[in-house]
Amino acid sequence: MKLYGIRNCDTVKKARKWLDERGIAYDFHDFKKEGLDEARLARWEQSVGWETLLNRRGTTWRKLSNEVRDTINAQSAHDIMLENTSIIRRPVVEYNDSIHVGFNAADWETRFK
Repeated sequence: MKLYGIRNCDTVKKARKWLDERGIAYDFHDFKKEGLDEARLARWEQSVGWETLLNRRGTTWRKLSNEVRDTINAQSAHDIMLENTSIIRRPVVEYNDSIHVGFNAADWETRFK
């Protein structure tokens, strides 16, 4: 299991705590510090869709101009996510050849047991 996110994101902290409490091993990749390559982002987009990856609730989204937000599409979302990884919904988990986005304890209880 590989967990992607930002170390001081509250949701990532909850997800890591949940995994640690259950003794589930994972590698953590802080894409704020370590970056995110275009090929990996493209695989995530293909797997779950750019709409799922794009965090429209966060500060980074709200800082975008209305024009950018109103005209967002697959390509512009891809470019924005590469340029500013803070706009990616977190955490992103690669597990058993699948991609999972976000943290929900009840969902994870069944998904990662």
